[in-house]
Amino acid sequence: MPQLDVDGARLAYDDEGPRDAADAPLVFVHGWTANRHRWDHQTAHFSARRRVIRLDLRGHGESTGAGVPTIAHLAADVVALLDHLGVERCVLVGHSMGGMIAQTVTLAHPDRVERMVLVNSIGRMTYSRGRGLLMAASTLVPFRLFVAANIQRAFAPGYPREEIRAHVRASAATPREVVMTLYGAMRAFDVLDRAGEISVPTLLVHGYHDVQLPVRQMLRLAKACPDAVVRILDAGHELPLEKPAELTGALDSFLTAKS
Repeated sequence: MPQLDVDGARLAYDDEGPRDAADAPLVFVHGWTANRHRWDHQTAHFSARRRVIRLDLRGHGESTGAGVPTIAHLAADVVALLDHLGVERCVLVGHSMGGMIAQTVTLAHPDRVERMVLVNSIGRMTYSRGRGLLMAASTLVPFRLFVAANIQRAFAPGYPREEIRAHVRASAATPREVVMTLYGAMRAFDVLDRAGEISVPTLLVHGYHDVQLPVRQMLRLAKACPDAVVRILDAGHELPLEKPAELTGALDSFLTAKS
């Protein structure tokens, strides 16, 4: 497993597939409390014919490092990895917080992104008064309960409970400081007013049952993006886990469509 030292963190990453492929590399960025293995299905599918890169964000999975106060800090890590690997232009795919990172990279470095795919992601964190109070109160409970409350509600009704419990345990293994710091970074994230600057072809894939980041919030971003395609799947917030084959199919169709 290769690693890269970046600004006090050691980032674990995978770099698979043919380096001489004609198509731009795919770069996958996972979400909050997850790791690069969220993209196992997509990596297995695409790496046979094109270069596929995925990383564990700082403090997640097999990467070290403390939490950072803004999504822009995580975006800088992704750009540092692209520089290290000599990737000048890529297709950037991000899930949830990873989608926030992808938007930040695309806005800051539009020349580095050929296409962008946002999975269960939005351009601005917006809460009703009631949900805002509930989210604030959830930070006061014990850490394990905080993680469990957030992860359990990420899945659509009917997802196997034992698998949900396993994902709760994996998420709770992420250091508390990293989890809580990045929770604050996500709550402060807001690039919706700049979405019109995103000129690259963009696919927004979302779960119909997503209560973490509801569909209506994603649609605000889709409306603001000048070149966006929307796909709604029968799933919750964890599309890479709930519907891996359908997500891969949506991504495949988007990549082979004419600009």
